[in-house]
Amino acid sequence: MVESKTRYNLVWTNHISEIPQGAWDAMAKPLKTPFLEWAWLHNMETSGSTTARTGWLPNHLTMWRDRELIAAAPLYVKGHSYGEFVFDHQWADLADRLGIEYYPKLLGMSPFTPAEGYRFLIAPGEDEDEITAKMVNEIDHFCIRNQISGCNFLYVDPEWKPVLERQGFSAWLHHSYVWQNQNYHDFDHYLKAFNANQRRNIKRERKAVDQAGLQFKVWQGEQVSLGLLSQMYRFYSDTCDKFGWWGSKYLTRKFFEQLHSDFSQYLLLFAAYHAGEETQPVGMSFCLTKADRLYGRYWGSVDEIDCLHFEACYYSPIEWAIQNNVQIFDPGAGGRHKKRRGFPATPNYSMHRFYEPRLSQILRTHIDRINDLEQQEMDAINQDLPFKQEPVQFEV
Repeated sequence: MVESKTRYNLVWTNHISEIPQGAWDAMAKPLKTPFLEWAWLHNMETSGSTTARTGWLPNHLTMWRDRELIAAAPLYVKGHSYGEFVFDHQWADLADRLGIEYYPKLLGMSPFTPAEGYRFLIAPGEDEDEITAKMVNEIDHFCIRNQISGCNFLYVDPEWKPVLERQGFSAWLHHSYVWQNQNYHDFDHYLKAFNANQRRNIKRERKAVDQAGLQFKVWQGEQVSLGLLSQMYRFYSDTCDKFGWWGSKYLTRKFFEQLHSDFSQYLLLFAAYHAGEETQPVGMSFCLTKADRLYGRYWGSVDEIDCLHFEACYYSPIEWAIQNNVQIFDPGAGGRHKKRRGFPATPNYSMHRFYEPRLSQILRTHIDRINDLEQQEMDAINQDLPFKQEPVQFEV
């Protein structure tokens, strides 16, 4: 008897709506991250947030065995590097000096979301290395055929990183500021980890919000109303406007409002109100939670209120995280002010392949030195954390 060869079919699509939600989510929902689920990515597309016009053209790759979806990769063709939070402008500048067209490029990430967890979605029971190799081979052909300079996967799942390295991708080290639960009983227990000076500072910052006459209310899941999401869009929009292009203002009002019907199970809002006036929030942070993870995404306020940002984006979420046995809180993109409030520099990786030989050679020659310098910066940050115990160390 002659065994028939397994038939695989690789298909590209610009619309996730063409892929069955149930088949996609059978692979995405078991993951720790909510940002690769069908409803989140579909909302990005139908709301007008990820489009060719915004420079985020969806170009997802799927893999089928006969009619069974066995793998998928959320991918985007990019005409710029904005909204990624992995700043590769130095590579674009180098390419320009060499006379190389850097854009377009192919990008794998959950758009505008600097949170670890990107990977190919692969059905349980499949050979991950084999499936990844077939998909990478198709990506290589696609990029070369369409004169795309490179393929980049950002904020990759650390368990998926070695799979890509075996496919010849180069790992570029970065850092985020991420809070980790050390079996804290409550917020006061958490404060005891700090040195006396920073403990006083945090208490002072929280007291400033109280003295402004503000009270916080947490809205979760189905409690998050359409009105609150509309208000969150206004806060998001105003905050983005304050920071210009750094604000990465891509999400539309429709995106926020559609979350009410198709993604409410993960929503978490921390809203500040004037005491006795719980009708209109004066400030709010937008978070998502899944399993033992908490993700901070956006925030805004109607006025500049002393320390409100710290309370809405860090202290209230940390307090909630402790109460709800959350182990990891990633507050989103931002600067070093996070380390003073309990967020050590934590490694994450992006994975890269250039198809232009000169860029590829430069990447491979210098990436180890680039990563060494990044590791030195992380070590310096974590040597200066305001904790009583020994500085935090991370193995890379």
